[in-house]
Amino acid sequence: MKTDIHPTYHPKAKVTCSCGASFTVGATVEKLELEVCSACHPFYTGKGKLVDTAGRVEKFHARREAAGHATRGGRQTRQSKNTQRREARAKRLEDQTKAL
Repeated sequence: MKTDIHPTYHPKAKVTCSCGASFTVGATVEKLELEVCSACHPFYTGKGKLVDTAGRVEKFHARREAAGHATRGGRQTRQSKNTQRREARAKRLEDQTKAL
């Protein structure tokens, strides 16, 4: 390692959150002040809520159902075309086995 180019490492740097929680970590600064930590973040505490503004999810599902799940902008999706081909192929094979 080159000398005098690396920052000083503090193995016991104190981290303080705005919620009052504090812990120690290794860092290049002696004190860290955070606004949100794992003790107060809604995701980690389980207090987070999914907010559906203006019913966007329901509107999306309604549009998909109205379109029949197979169209996209008036066109068939590749998946629906492949499904139709697969069904036609299965029907042909079924008709051929009945003829035998």
